[in-house]
Amino acid sequence: MLKNDLFLRALKGETVERPPVWMMRQAGRYLPEFRALRDKYDFFTRCETPELAAEITVQPIRIVKPDAAILFSDILVVPRAMGIHVELKDNLGPIIPDPIRSMEQVEKVFIPNIEESLGYVMDAIKLTKEMLNDEVPLIGFAGSPWTIFCYAVEGKGSKSYDTAKGFCFSNPVAAHTLLQKITDTTILYLKEKVKSGVNAVQIFDSWGGMLSPTDYQEFSWKYINQIVEALAEETEVIVFGKGCWFALNEMSKSKASALGVDWTCSPKNARYLTGGNITLQGNFDPSRLLSPIPTIKKMVHEMIDEFGKDKYIVNLGHGILPNIPVDHAKAFVEAVKEYQK
Repeated sequence: MLKNDLFLRALKGETVERPPVWMMRQAGRYLPEFRALRDKYDFFTRCETPELAAEITVQPIRIVKPDAAILFSDILVVPRAMGIHVELKDNLGPIIPDPIRSMEQVEKVFIPNIEESLGYVMDAIKLTKEMLNDEVPLIGFAGSPWTIFCYAVEGKGSKSYDTAKGFCFSNPVAAHTLLQKITDTTILYLKEKVKSGVNAVQIFDSWGGMLSPTDYQEFSWKYINQIVEALAEETEVIVFGKGCWFALNEMSKSKASALGVDWTCSPKNARYLTGGNITLQGNFDPSRLLSPIPTIKKMVHEMIDEFGKDKYIVNLGHGILPNIPVDHAKAFVEAVKEYQK
């Protein structure tokens, strides 16, 4: 039995004494302990070595003490398993040297055997669960099909993903074929993660906000919802779409347990758009963790008051930044633990 099940209770919409708290990218670059491992091992070595992935996952649990752990991995392990070559370049981020721009290339992308190609992730989950010793729940995750598609077609990060969008609009059959392959792989991958022991999963739609509301329905939400439908009977599913406030109403009608909100949408508006019936997660601006500690604590308490303590998970509106002092990350978590209505 979990010693701290606050996160899972909030996901189920139960009444809680205070909301749970965790941070996107909490296992990461702001921690000196993480940077020590980063200096010794390259990125994909850290992802693919279960002992390293597990150690990185539990670092913030020991140091910052949030109410949930999120497995250290990357959304791009999925396209790599599908035969899409991905490199990670310092200061440039992910690079796909041979981006997908034709139906011929789409046809070469395959749905992998998850155990063979991503077994190291499952080993990392099992090892992490042992190390966590039932202290807190473990979250598994995947990128949304649209977000993976953006990298695969654009070939690198972008401010607007015009090439990826252009491929959808000029070659919709190839685009939908690729999106469906990514969706099918993601469903298999997340189901395997649940079998291996994660307590909940989150789908990150980092680039959903690049699409118009109409195009979002066609090229992103349709595929995310397939994943939600396939997983909802087996685990709690959180959907986080950055810049996707316009889709919150539609998302709230799905089988998702919770919806992530970024800092551009107010708590009041998020509750209004979702009808007040679903757990929400977010939405502290990550840059705000550079504020003085008393300001952070005050703002966190105000944020909880605005969202309400129930059906709410405290989080950032996106991943924690690498330049955040550890004391400020701790203060964010402590503010939630100190919260009393």
